[in-house]
Amino acid sequence: MSILKIWSWNVNGLRASLKKGFLEAIDQEKPDIIGIQETKLQEGQIPSEISEHDHYCAYWSHAERKGYSGTLLLTRIEPKQVWLTMNIPELDNEGRIVAADYGDFILFNVYFPNGQMNEDRLQYKLRFYDTFLPYVKNLREQGKNVIICGDYNTAHHPIDLANPKQNENYSGFLPIERERLDTLESYGFVDTFRQFDKSPNQYSWWTWRVNARERNIGWRIDYFFVNQEFMPRVKNAYIRQDIMGSDHCPVCIEIEVKN
Repeated sequence: MSILKIWSWNVNGLRASLKKGFLEAIDQEKPDIIGIQETKLQEGQIPSEISEHDHYCAYWSHAERKGYSGTLLLTRIEPKQVWLTMNIPELDNEGRIVAADYGDFILFNVYFPNGQMNEDRLQYKLRFYDTFLPYVKNLREQGKNVIICGDYNTAHHPIDLANPKQNENYSGFLPIERERLDTLESYGFVDTFRQFDKSPNQYSWWTWRVNARERNIGWRIDYFFVNQEFMPRVKNAYIRQDIMGSDHCPVCIEIEVKN
């Protein structure tokens, strides 16, 4: 048996993050797999620092809209299969998913929509949840091990944000959004971080305003969920608040795999 280290990180613009120490962080920490959200890049904008990196294969999913959304999977281990779509055009045009089948498990790197702009975007976010969650439920029911990492754009419980009362009427902490994460749990998936750390003040995103990160006024909206059958192989889950370069920080798990 050996241990794989997997990261998830919303970089809020990969080119900007490259200027703020992204490569230095991954070269120092050496995660085996990294799910990256919000690259904000098109196919012709892939930085050479990524495409020419010696240790990672890169799988990109781009949004049709320039400078928006986008996901990337960097992996030292070549997957058996990679796909970028749920075969639903309305939900597949924003580059929000990179899925990789490693045989032993399937990893989904997902940038769930943000519903704060208006009611239409909130409904889009809910439709995305309502399409994706049954999809992974079906995989679990087929006996697959499933890891779902990414920016869920929802804080699940009051402990997961600094000011729950003030935000209960805002997208990101609406009851209807939180219920989607309840549904994910009802489908047999587990929030890995809370299996290891039940303490408050553990956040993964902070607004750029009001010195929120320095004051640790944040939200935990970046998660690793796994099917409960796989949970015994998750040996650790943690948040790297010390790593800068974005308004989010990496969240991480370590899993046991067969050599």
